[in-house]
Amino acid sequence: MALFALTIFLSSFLLFQVQPIIAKTILPWFGGSAAVWNTCMLFFQAALLGGYTYAHLLYDKLPNKRQSLTHIALLLLSLLALPILPGASWKPQGAEDPALRILGLLAATIGLPYFLLSTTGPLLQAWYSRANAGAVPYRLFALSNFASLLALISYPLYVEPSLDSTRQAWIWSGGYAVFVLVCAGVAWKVRSDVAARPAAEEEESVEPAPAWNRRLLWVGLAACPSVLLLAVTTHLTQDIASIPFLWIVPLVLYLLSFILTFETSKIYWRWIWLPLFAASLAGMVFIEMDKGPDLTMVQRIMACAAAMFVCAMVCHGELASLKPHPKYLTNFYVALSVGGALGGLFVGLFAPSFFNAYHEYPIGWWLTFALVLAAMASRYGNFLLKGKGLAVLTILLAVLGVYGGAWVNVQKRFLSGYRVTQRNFYGTLRIEDEGDFNDKTRVRQLLHGVINHGQQFLTPERRREATTYYCRESGVGTAITARNEFLPQRVGVIGLGTGTLSTYGRIGDEYHIFEINPLVLQLARGEFTFLSESRSATKVHLGDARLSLERMEPLGLDVLAVDAFSGDSVPVHLLTKEAMELYWKHLNPDGMLAVHISNRYLDLEGVVQTGARATGKIALEFSDEREEADEVCYGSTWILVMNEATRKAHEGHLAAGKLMESPANFRIWTDSFSNLIGVLRAK
Repeated sequence: MALFALTIFLSSFLLFQVQPIIAKTILPWFGGSAAVWNTCMLFFQAALLGGYTYAHLLYDKLPNKRQSLTHIALLLLSLLALPILPGASWKPQGAEDPALRILGLLAATIGLPYFLLSTTGPLLQAWYSRANAGAVPYRLFALSNFASLLALISYPLYVEPSLDSTRQAWIWSGGYAVFVLVCAGVAWKVRSDVAARPAAEEEESVEPAPAWNRRLLWVGLAACPSVLLLAVTTHLTQDIASIPFLWIVPLVLYLLSFILTFETSKIYWRWIWLPLFAASLAGMVFIEMDKGPDLTMVQRIMACAAAMFVCAMVCHGELASLKPHPKYLTNFYVALSVGGALGGLFVGLFAPSFFNAYHEYPIGWWLTFALVLAAMASRYGNFLLKGKGLAVLTILLAVLGVYGGAWVNVQKRFLSGYRVTQRNFYGTLRIEDEGDFNDKTRVRQLLHGVINHGQQFLTPERRREATTYYCRESGVGTAITARNEFLPQRVGVIGLGTGTLSTYGRIGDEYHIFEINPLVLQLARGEFTFLSESRSATKVHLGDARLSLERMEPLGLDVLAVDAFSGDSVPVHLLTKEAMELYWKHLNPDGMLAVHISNRYLDLEGVVQTGARATGKIALEFSDEREEADEVCYGSTWILVMNEATRKAHEGHLAAGKLMESPANFRIWTDSFSNLIGVLRAK
């Protein structure tokens, strides 16, 4: 068993290590959006389905010797895909929908290796069961999930801070080559290592094939935790707090529930977990209700994560209790992978395309309730379909209906009061008006999750005022106004938002604005007037800013403002040494680079300062500590990067800036290396 366990452990570890490696590599190409991770998860789940289906067909349809030779041939063929470094030809060319491009990139880069890694668990468990008559292999499934958990935790703590992405890819490729040799050895060994059991004896000992209703229950119980995993991740990172690494919490708990339920049957006790399940479902809708408890951010995160874990434990506990005879093991794993893929498809592709908000979040809780109820009906059908049991079932169905109605009311309240609520690949955008109708302080603001991306006064006499993080006293306001007012300027802006910075535009100025999300441009033009009322010539370039700048001739900019935010922080690929070099390709020698680093969770001062130093520039920090309650301006932190000569030429305007010193022992961020753990705020 040791050789089987080692191979399964190695395959699962590599399977979950490659996910953050490849996602981090391609994240800069698609704007650093959290949706990139969800799309990657969809691919991983689909590939897992393909791998499990292959394992089932191989095991079920081919003789033993041919199974081994076929699998060995594919393992050797997959070595041609190494190293797993995606080609530059996959970079997006404009504002096209990135989801299909990401899926194609992943298929071409890691498709066959990932596919074969995903086959290992069910295939080797089936081989082990066949080679060791009477052995129950399901504990190997718990082992594979433990390896996945270890890989997931080790990446941000040890791999990412120590290795750049190119080395990560090469080391992973080396590990995969070792796996190919070990797995091929196991396949060669089992080709003739089958327990000799008389066919008649085997037929007598094997239970009947699971019915289709049982198989559908497998699919449903696997799909619900998958939906909750992705929906809760989105809810936590968009609607509660845009905290780096917060996405890891639901995934760790999801894997932990698999480990606990499939390792032993002594942990999942229904008389404990079902009451917790009911309390979790009720607690989630109660928290979101209008008169629900006023919880802190940390309390909301903990409550949501705990409820998801309880629901995953119940679903996976019921799955574990429904495990079939090892003869049908591959059928079981195919059903699990179908459920996981359906959950990923629903949240990753269907919801962004057809929902205007995160409706998959309440749907996930309601579906989980319904599927667990179906599982209980299947288990206790004899009781629930007659007498008092029928009354109990009727009450439970009524509660299910009431629960769904409660979530409908929650969603209606969530959407009420907003002028616009729209959604696409990059997330949900909402527009709301605040203040009294006859008040000069009434404003219209653009929200992405919990983050304000700009606002505008609605009274005509104040519509051209720069607000929020872009006031004249801010770092970017200082950079734009510092130059001679009688000379026209060329200004670049990465990140459109509401278009606030275009209000600084004067006759003769040129503004080049880079925005990756076409929905942001649509709302900025349709709901705000900063762009239409700007006195400058303004052009908006759709697509990732770095990719757009790489394709353009030098723009000769006087000021370039980096103000693109993914959640609450600037995407990593806009802060690297290579990004700084690209910016200065488009800036005049006496120009200024303004980088907006305001956020609650990351200390990015050292990242920008070391990037400035690498390009031979100095960095000045402009930090405004005012409270967000200010009706016009918000507190903000900007870093202005420039030549020393430029600083001296505008010394009076730049007096409020603090000259930044080089941080000790800080490794410069590049396109192949960044360390978010290293810049995470202590508080």
